[in-house]
Parts: sequence; structure tokens; C-alpha cells
Amino acid sequence: MAETPSMMLPLGTTMPEFELSDYDSNLVSSHELGDGPGTLVVFFCNHCPFVKHIRDQFVRLTNEYLEKGLKVVAINSNDFDKHPDDNPRAMAADAQSYGYRFPYLVDETQEVAKRFKAACTPDFFLFDGDRKLVYRGQMDDSRPGNDKPVTGADLREAMDAVLAGRPVPGDQKPSIGCNIKWKPGNEPEYFNS
Repeated sequence: MAETPSMMLPLGTTMPEFELSDYDSNLVSSHELGDGPGTLVVFFCNHCPFVKHIRDQFVRLTNEYLEKGLKVVAINSNDFDKHPDDNPRAMAADAQSYGYRFPYLVDETQEVAKRFKAACTPDFFLFDGDRKLVYRGQMDDSRPGNDKPVTGADLREAMDAVLAGRPVPGDQKPSIGCNIKWKPGNEPEYFNS
């Protein structure tokens, strides 16, 4: 289980544009997501132990914040030819099994991951109502095997600040997870630097 940190895209970055299909071929556009108080974009997958470790709490947390008006979308950029547990059929099964209320999108070309400079799963990006990045980092300090409870504390603090119109604290710790499973020859330059 290789631990890969997020790249920590610069705060203030405008949300990269995208239009992706979910596992049922329903199109979702970034333009649909930017008309609320904030948008959480997470790079996610099915098979990663880091995602499995936080999944239940992440679903509870996002359900709570969806009710408060935050937009949430998950994007799977993994090469599902080499990792069939991450293919659209498996994504649909996970979404149903765990009760995802957010769109779970397929980034088959991996171009959207590159626009976000996503590096790992999970990798969190929180944008304010002006579509500016205000938080990128970990959900909390819990990792598989470190015996710390999964609370969502860091992400919750950032989402609360966005919803209240307050600045998000700038002291942000990178998320840690499995590296995105890039297609052969498709690894971005930032990932190797």
C-alpha cells in the first residue's frame, strides 16, 4: 500500500472545468456545481484501502453537508482496465451499496485529474461560491492502521467556514492515499517531479 500525498494545488485556483458521465452515462458538468455556497470535489475509487477506511464517515459527512446546500461530486480517474474493481459497473454497485447521494463520475481519459493535479485517492478539493479553491488536504488524521478515529474534522472545519462565509484556515495538511492508477504513458509531469 504505497502512500501518496496530495499535490496541494494553490489556494485561490479557479475550479477546473469538466463534463463527465457517471456510471450510468448521465452527464455532469462543473457549471452545474458552481451555483451554490460551495463545491467539494473528491478524487475517489472503489478498491483503495484509504478510501475504504474513510468511506462510511465520508458518506455520512457528505449527506449532512448536501442538506446544508453544499455541492459534492466524486471522480474516479483510475485505469479500470488494469483495476477492474474501479470500472463503472463496480462504481454503480458501490454507490448503491453505500448510499452515495453525490454524483460518482468516470474520468476515463484522466484529463480531469490532471487539471486538478490530483495525485491520490482520496484527494479533496473544496471551492467557495466564487469557484475559488479554499481547501485541499486531508479529511482528518486517520489512516488505515494508525488507530485514530475517522472524524472528518479537517474537512468539516473547512466546509463549515465556506457555508458561514468565513475564511478557511490556511494551515492545511495533505491528504494521503493510494496514487491514482495512471494509464501506461499517461502519468502527468507533476506526478513524477
